[in-house]
Amino acid sequence: LDNRVLVPLTTVYYRLSSQRTTQGDINVQAINVQVESVDVMDDATQRIATVLRLRHRITDVDDFNITSQQETIETLEETQETFVILVGAISGISLLVGGIGIMNIMLVSVTERTREIGIRKAMGAKWADILFQFVSEAILLSLGGGVAGVVLGVAFSKLLDGRSLIGQTFNTAVSGDITVLALVVAAAVGLFFGIYPAARAANLHPIEALRYE
Repeated sequence: LDNRVLVPLTTVYYRLSSQRTTQGDINVQAINVQVESVDVMDDATQRIATVLRLRHRITDVDDFNITSQQETIETLEETQETFVILVGAISGISLLVGGIGIMNIMLVSVTERTREIGIRKAMGAKWADILFQFVSEAILLSLGGGVAGVVLGVAFSKLLDGRSLIGQTFNTAVSGDITVLALVVAAAVGLFFGIYPAARAANLHPIEALRYE
């Protein structure tokens, strides 16, 4: 882009800079310093502070601020960690609520199918067979929600990719690893919250189950 103009530094001072010191000298607003490596960042910061204190004849409180990119990076990392914890907490609450919902659905299913469970046990179904049946249903129910979420997420990502909103262009991407992880977590939630209803169904006595109305 042809949007730059190169002029002498003194011309910038006298033509574009309106702030002056009490003696009429140029008032420098900022100084950018590039160091050789991150290892010498602290030493360079201390030396710059010493030079500025000597130049400004400061004996008490500094009248300048020194910031480094390393400090900015550390601040961004702390902010990112806080954001990750916040998102993780929200996700955990969502998984807990979803798991409780799955458990309630399975408990209702066990209650409604009590006679069916009694008939299966009377026909020779073992404890493990009943347990496996209801755990599988819970996992499939949870996986169905996970697949629906992945499909909606991929569609939403494709819809936003390359579009501008509030003056900002979104560039989105879908990661296969994250997709697999989401499905695995969904299956794990179904397994965890489906064990209790499945165990309750498997522990039903055949005669009492057949008598249930």
